[in-house]
Amino acid sequence: MRLLRAARPIDLVLADPATDASVRDALELVDPVLRAARDLGLDVDGQYRTYAEWPGDRVVTTVVATRPGEVEPAGFWFPIFGRLPYKGFFDVARAEAEASRLRQDGLDTCVVPVSAYSTLGWFADPVTTPLLRGGVDRFVETLFHELVHATVFVAGDAGLNEGVATFLGQEAAIRFFAERAGHDAAEVVRARVADERAVARELGALRARVAALYQSPPTEQPLDERREALSAATRAALSALPLRQLDPVRVAAAARLNDACLALAATYHTDLDVYAEQLAARGGRVSGFVAAVRAAADTDDPRHALGLPPAASRPDAAR
Repeated sequence: MRLLRAARPIDLVLADPATDASVRDALELVDPVLRAARDLGLDVDGQYRTYAEWPGDRVVTTVVATRPGEVEPAGFWFPIFGRLPYKGFFDVARAEAEASRLRQDGLDTCVVPVSAYSTLGWFADPVTTPLLRGGVDRFVETLFHELVHATVFVAGDAGLNEGVATFLGQEAAIRFFAERAGHDAAEVVRARVADERAVARELGALRARVAALYQSPPTEQPLDERREALSAATRAALSALPLRQLDPVRVAAAARLNDACLALAATYHTDLDVYAEQLAARGGRVSGFVAAVRAAADTDDPRHALGLPPAASRPDAAR
């Protein structure tokens, strides 16, 4: 309610001479993004028509947890939405307290700032200040990402929801800048997206190696040492990636490679290469892929309809 009450119509913010130039430049892109999203088949009615000034680097702080010896999220169960791998808090202290409680219960945790989220169309979500701090291209990509959430939601399958939104946000942003700013601008975004996908592949490979480690028989070398050796090898691999827009050394240094953070990364990035193949099979038409996702969401088995492997399932969940 605090967030919604802080929201002002974007038209009024743009008309206000006191509006900062960087905020103005970003907000002037919202209407073109909404038009492009509608053309792609996304639901945009009522979304991102307002702007809320909001302090700090986040709107929400998310907590993810994994049990010892696992790289799948322990998860949290919510009415209507089903099991989700994360729990979000508007208050940072409450998020940290939840993570502390989970660690006391023996779980590994990952606490991350989130600059935007979607209420799935239940409320008129505003653009917020933290959403603008990542630069114009990430701002546009995130708007598309969140509009996907407002369009398609499969209860209990965050991996599908987040993976589709991540992929479509990236691809829609590339095409948006190609049409609005030309080939060179689009290539900058394309290169950054390619870098992020390369990093995601390394994290996915580490997660697979860690899962295999936890299933392997004990050796004379302590498990913790073997686990740390895997992380060290991944940092070396990340620092050697031939990235074009991201600094591989900084990426390697900043990477969070504990089990819970790997689980969170997998939620967003596991199936991106599958989606890329499907988009290519549709001649690169993002609208065709959106239509396929919407149709799949209405089936009894959306993952099967999209050619994805079954989701990891767990009948219990973290409290």
